[in-house]
Amino acid sequence: MGKNKLKKFSEMETFDRVFQYPFALLTDGKCPIKGKWHSDVFKNDNPIVLELGCGKGEYTVGMARRFPDKNFIGIDIKGARMWTGAKEMNRDNITNAAFLRTDIELLQAFFEPGEVSEIWITFPDPQMKKERKRLTSTRFLDLYKKVMVNNGIVHLKTDSPFLYTYTRLLAEHNNIPTIHLTDNLYGAPAGQFDDILGIKTFYEQQWLSRGLTIKYIAFPLAHNSELEEPPVEIEPDTYRSFSRGELQCPDLCSPKVTPKSCKS
Repeated sequence: MGKNKLKKFSEMETFDRVFQYPFALLTDGKCPIKGKWHSDVFKNDNPIVLELGCGKGEYTVGMARRFPDKNFIGIDIKGARMWTGAKEMNRDNITNAAFLRTDIELLQAFFEPGEVSEIWITFPDPQMKKERKRLTSTRFLDLYKKVMVNNGIVHLKTDSPFLYTYTRLLAEHNNIPTIHLTDNLYGAPAGQFDDILGIKTFYEQQWLSRGLTIKYIAFPLAHNSELEEPPVEIEPDTYRSFSRGELQCPDLCSPKVTPKSCKS
């Protein structure tokens, strides 16, 4: 491990509201902050919002600045990236933000049922070949239900036509109403998304500078919903086999969808 990473890990140990726990502690079910985010971490009863795969933490910090009546927790397994947002949070004393270094699959080890109000998923790997690894798959949505309030909101921002189409079709197939739905966030009518347009992650700025459109979908997640995968095959984002910023197939902004039952 490089000296720079070690330095960042060491510095994060000194930051307020940055949490890193050994796996052994979690398997014993003794995580000290589970169920205590309101009382011990944020010291208020404001809604808790998670950003999954937060990367450098720009979105977590940006939302915390814009929405002081909510608490935001950035979650990622890569601490060296998280250091950027955690340092800004600590430097500017942003008390309604926190960071948690862990795998997304371990959410239940850190949050009680109903402790989370919203989840943001910002520019994840679309996992085109691995359905179970997509962060908007039924597997993960069922996990989110275990820590969220009933009808808590899931937000997805992505540059991937594949993941956007997959998530939209999953919502349609399961009769989940969408609160927001656009395949061109920055081309939407003025005023429609003003509350989030001002926050751009490092990767989002890269995609925009290279001509990619940003897609956004938000929907409620009911506890009693029994979710099924949409019975379709979606054309992959072929440009992702090259540099992520190089748009090889612009027509994929309206990807072809084929019923799985019709697949040869």
